Amino acid sequence: MLLALISLLVALLVLRILVAIARRFISWLGHGTSVYHLVGENMPVEAQYAAQIRAYVAQAEKVRHDHGIIASLRTGQKHLSREQRDAIQHSVDRAREAYLSYMKLEPYQLIIIFLIGSVAGLVLEELWMFFTAGLTQSRVGLVWGPFSPLYGFGATLLTIICWHLRCRNANNMTIFFVSVVVGGALEQLTGWGMETFFHASSWTYIYLPDHITQWVAWRFLFFWGILGLAWARIIMPDLLYRIGMITTQRQLIFISLLALYLSADIFMTVMCFGRKTLRDKGIPPQNAFEAWVDANYTDEFIAARFQNMTITQGSPHE
Repeated sequence: MLLALISLLVALLVLRILVAIARRFISWLGHGTSVYHLVGENMPVEAQYAAQIRAYVAQAEKVRHDHGIIASLRTGQKHLSREQRDAIQHSVDRAREAYLSYMKLEPYQLIIIFLIGSVAGLVLEELWMFFTAGLTQSRVGLVWGPFSPLYGFGATLLTIICWHLRCRNANNMTIFFVSVVVGGALEQLTGWGMETFFHASSWTYIYLPDHITQWVAWRFLFFWGILGLAWARIIMPDLLYRIGMITTQRQLIFISLLALYLSADIFMTVMCFGRKTLRDKGIPPQNAFEAWVDANYTDEFIAARFQNMTITQGSPHE
C-alpha cells in the first residue's frame, strides 16, 4: 500500500514536471521571428485582432490567478469575489469566441490535434483495459512512439467536421448524429482495412449482443455521439484557442519536423505490416530497403510491440 502511494506521488510529480516543461516549450515557440516578416508581408488585420484578443485573455487570466484564494493567502491581497470571477470568466469566454471567429483551421492545428489525440487516446485505452479487465499490455498503433493513430485520425476528423458544423451553427442533435456516423465509419474502415490488407485485428465486437459488424457496435456508436458533442462544445474550442494560429518561425519549423516524423512513423508502420504479410506468404524482399525492414522489424518485434493485435497467416477469408 505504501509503495503504491509513493508510486502515485512520484507519477503525479513527473506529470507536473512534464506539464511545466511543455508550457515553457510552447511559450518559447510563440516568440521569435514572425512568419509574416519571413515573407516580407505585414500582419493581416484579422491576425492583429487575434493577437490583441490573446493578450487581453492572458491579462484577464493573470488577474484572476493573482487574486485567487490561494494567491491572496500568500500575498495578503484581497481575493476576488465570486461575482468578479464570474464576470472575468464571462469576458474571457466572449473574447475566445471572438478569437475563434478570426481563426482559420489549418494543418498547424490539425497536426497538433492528431498528436494529442494519438497519445491521449492510447493512455485512456490502456487505463480502461487495466481497470476493467486487469490487462497491462502495449496498445500502440505505430512502430515508433506512444501513439494510437486511430484516435489521432478520429480527433482530427471530428475537429474538421465539428468546426464546419460550428461555423454553420449546427444544433446538438445534428452534431450527435454526425459524430455517430463519423465514428462508426472510421472504426469500420480501419478494422476492415487492417484485416483485408494486413490480416490483422486490434479489436472485435463480434461477441457483443449489440454488434452491427465485427468492428462496429451500437453502444460504441452512442459513445462516439457523446464524444463528438463534448468535442464540439467543450474540448475543441478551448483546444483550438490554446493551439492558436502559426505566427513565428519557430512554430513553422517545429510543425514541419513534427509532420515529417509522424509521416515517417506511419509509413514505416505500413511497411512493417506489409512485409509481415508478404513474409507469411513466403515472398522474399525485393530490394535492400525491404531486406532492412525484415531484419529490423521481425515477427518477434511485431508481437512484442503490438501486444493487443491478432495477426493471422494467409487471407482471413480462406
